[in-house]
Amino acid sequence: QVQPVESGGGLVQPGGSLRLSCVASGSIINTNDMGWYRQAPREQRELVATITRGGTINCAESVKVRFAISRDDDKNTVYLQMNSLKPEDTAVYYCNAAVVTPRSIYDYVQNDYWGQGTQVTVSS
Repeated sequence: QVQPVESGGGLVQPGGSLRLSCVASGSIINTNDMGWYRQAPREQRELVATITRGGTINCAESVKVRFAISRDDDKNTVYLQMNSLKPEDTAVYYCNAAVVTPRSIYDYVQNDYWGQGTQVTVSS
């Protein structure tokens, strides 16, 4: 079983910065697309940024100039550097990873996995 675990959330003042990390652990052959999503109270979950194994990035317009996504495939880890944070960035941030794991001695399978989420609160 694969379990992505997020860390790095917390309370920060407007204009501040945070760096989120998400480590996927388990019987992993490799990870493909990895990304971050967020969900504010009474809102639907929305995409923040994704990054492919080849480094192609897709980023929401609302954060494009302030947030940066990166990954370390040796560590099965994805990062989200968040700068110039605004109160409207307040949300639970979730990690998503497309992970390839062994299905049998001769086969493998890819599934999507979600982390439990980490709270980011931007407030003075």
